[in-house]
Amino acid sequence: MSKKKDWQSTLNLPRTEFPMRARLVQREPQMIEEWTRERLYERIREKRKGAPTFILHDGPPYANGPIHLGTALNKVLKDMTNKSRLILGYDVAYVPGWDCHGLPIEKKVEEELHVRKHDVDPLEFRKACRAYAERFINIQREGFIRLGCLGGWDRPYRTMDPAYQATIVRTFGKFYQAGLVYRGRRPVYWCMHDETALAEAEIEYKDHTSPSIYVRFRVRETDAERIFGDSVRSKPVYALIWTTTPWTLPANLALAFHPEYTYVLIERENEFWIVAEDLWFQVKTITASEGKVLKGVQGDVFDRALFYHPFIERESIGILADYVTLEQGTGIVHTAPGHGLEDFLSTREYGLEVLSPVDEKGRFTEDSPVFQGLTVWEANPKIIDLLREKGALVHVEDIVHSYPHCWRCKQPLIYRATEQWFISMNRHGFRERALEAVKTIQWIPAWGEERIEAMIENRPDWCISRQRLWGVPIPQFICKKCGAHLEHDRIFDVVADIFEKESADAWYARPAEELLPEGAQCASCGGKEFEKGMDILDVWFDSGTSHEAVLGTPHYGLTWPADVYLEGTDQYRGWFNSSLLVGVLTRGQAPYRTCITHGFVVDENKQKLSKSLGNYIEPSEITDKLGAEILRGWVAMVDYQEDMSISDTIIQMVATQYRKIRNTIRYLLGNLADFQPEKEKVPVSALLPLDAYMLHRLLEIEKKVVQAYESYQYQHVYHTLLKFCTVELSAFYLDVLKDRLYCEKRESILRKSAQTVLYEIARSLLIMLSPIYSFTAYEAWKYLPPDPEREENVFFETCLPVGRYKIDEDIVTRFERYLEIREIALRKLEEARKQKIIGSSLDAHVRIQFIPPEKWLVDSYEELKEVLMVSSLEYEERDDIELYDVHVSHAKGEKCERCWMWSVTVGEDESYPELCSRCVTVVRSVEETLHV
Repeated sequence: MSKKKDWQSTLNLPRTEFPMRARLVQREPQMIEEWTRERLYERIREKRKGAPTFILHDGPPYANGPIHLGTALNKVLKDMTNKSRLILGYDVAYVPGWDCHGLPIEKKVEEELHVRKHDVDPLEFRKACRAYAERFINIQREGFIRLGCLGGWDRPYRTMDPAYQATIVRTFGKFYQAGLVYRGRRPVYWCMHDETALAEAEIEYKDHTSPSIYVRFRVRETDAERIFGDSVRSKPVYALIWTTTPWTLPANLALAFHPEYTYVLIERENEFWIVAEDLWFQVKTITASEGKVLKGVQGDVFDRALFYHPFIERESIGILADYVTLEQGTGIVHTAPGHGLEDFLSTREYGLEVLSPVDEKGRFTEDSPVFQGLTVWEANPKIIDLLREKGALVHVEDIVHSYPHCWRCKQPLIYRATEQWFISMNRHGFRERALEAVKTIQWIPAWGEERIEAMIENRPDWCISRQRLWGVPIPQFICKKCGAHLEHDRIFDVVADIFEKESADAWYARPAEELLPEGAQCASCGGKEFEKGMDILDVWFDSGTSHEAVLGTPHYGLTWPADVYLEGTDQYRGWFNSSLLVGVLTRGQAPYRTCITHGFVVDENKQKLSKSLGNYIEPSEITDKLGAEILRGWVAMVDYQEDMSISDTIIQMVATQYRKIRNTIRYLLGNLADFQPEKEKVPVSALLPLDAYMLHRLLEIEKKVVQAYESYQYQHVYHTLLKFCTVELSAFYLDVLKDRLYCEKRESILRKSAQTVLYEIARSLLIMLSPIYSFTAYEAWKYLPPDPEREENVFFETCLPVGRYKIDEDIVTRFERYLEIREIALRKLEEARKQKIIGSSLDAHVRIQFIPPEKWLVDSYEELKEVLMVSSLEYEERDDIELYDVHVSHAKGEKCERCWMWSVTVGEDESYPELCSRCVTVVRSVEETLHV
């Protein structure tokens, strides 16, 4: 009995050194070293010289800690944007940046030095802040590079650099000279803990417990009679107010009424109350009070009426205000111009004092002697007790409500009137110009336009001064003789020039006279001696000036404006907002053409990630365990325009999908080992129909991917390519091709046709994947067969023209019909396998039934047999079926030991009794070649 021959050596089995196991954790750092050593970013720029430019301007992350998932997500999205523009043919320049000034670093340095900033030398404190920022810039830079992000990492911009600080001062000078800057006393958000003013962008709302009190203010008798007539002479009349900030009552100067609301007189046993008619039921329910509703009057009658303050010997005036609502309270609003912005704005026409008897620590001053030395929170119960003692307290209870907190120290804020610097939103049509600029920007998602438009429409004047040390000082000089601020056009240029040479530290190192313009003199009194103001600029002004400091400057060689700003949704009130305002003032337009926002990272239950909840994941946990590619894959997979869920389960799912894509790439490379594109490419007109059809599908995929990249839809790219790899390639085309690739003659047109398309797919797939799976595309590119038409590095490539080939439409139509039949056949083949009629599809013979109009099928024997992966088929025309039907039986003949097809030709050749006639021909050719 002859021994069976092993036919494997005669097959063209896949072979490639591209590893199956990715070992990303080990290989990625090696590739990063290569990129650094070979100056990859600079070489890409050289390759793209002369191409249209694309500038994504980096919104600076804050340099106060290692990167977290939010910053990792943001940087990977930016990297995908840059790399996708690379493969779309742009010259992409990316200058990373860092925001370095401000309160968080001050707080960290105070903790490290165990001091308060006011107790140490300012220069030493600033030096420590700078060192702290530099430390975390380096840590964050390494973290971003580890994620595979390309850019000018050796030349970033930093808001603490002298040249940048000088730009901030010059930009502020432009606002000043445009007449938009003023100094005034008005209420601003104030952090008692950090002793500084805050901007709208620096607050967050959290639940807070406050005392909810109803308090009565007695109406002056003559005003009560004027409004309600003689009937109120018998009893005192009180206006009822509601507040959750009892501590502001010492600063009360007015009661606000809506001019169009109806207010009713409520008769009680010993007194009358005034409340809004629509709120009386709510008031009596909450306060458990009874009373008879009498006369109603319109709110405008209370204009300039007088009310006795409940515990201070002064009168409060009645004012009219549109901001009074009927949502809660009494419809009468206690008004303290020094402790509320609406209060301040509504009382200006009444000429009221901006009274704020609270210092920077939140303690009452001598202007409120009864409570002097108490913090506002300590004073609350004392004030309530005093109201009770005076008989003015109607009701008190604690409520939990949303309340502004400092987003840095997380402490509750107060509104407090202080002397600050402001940028006016309404002078010279500035607000309207900003709103016009909003309309010129492409907003992604589209609702971003409405959101920022509302913010600009409603934002108060921009408070730009802060009472801090670590930042850029506002160039302000105060006359020692009369206290006036120096007005001089040269201040900003002189100070900026000094800062550019010595950094903003010069403000603290030099006396005032060395910082002043030559011949500076007070316009008010002629004085020539000045002292420096010590306020610094809002850090949002710092970062909002970044386009002035980075874009359009010789140092970086970038154009202005940017093509894209891309940040989280919180930046509508932050960087997007401040950058827009700066651009409108300095250049008359927005500094970005497109504004893209992403959501926040949450867990599977849509909860915020938190270490206390145990759902927090560090980026390093993913990169150290699975590799940066998996994190990049997650960023591409999710819809970044919404909040994005992450968990171990989700990350493992992405890892599984990555392996499927990598295995597809490996299989493509393995079947191209003996292919020489330069010599062996088959012309499109000579491709086998199946290969031509798959080339058509590749062109369609490319078109879809290019459109998705152009519209920043990375989720669509990811899922399109994943489906292409797993469904159209692995589960169909690559599976179908195995017989041709493995069993046909190595040099046959049947193989070369397939390899031609496999090469097109592999090359194009790696280019399309490179913005997402950068490490894998870079690695796999090296294993493609040599081709002088291809760039040496995947990052030098551009997407291949999607219309580069013309595919016969008849082939496309035919194969779309084949795939319909294949869907039916697969179900029937699976049924036959379960019934043990066949073991695999290669064991099968199928009979395809069709209605008469589908008679064209009779001429497609070989094509359809290959698509169905069966040994044989036959056709039968029927009138009693819908369109197609498939019947499965076992194929006739014997199984070929080499190709595993069943054929009646097996055994016909005595020299090769185990083989079918096709395999005999191939093997004989192989053996003759080896013999020769």
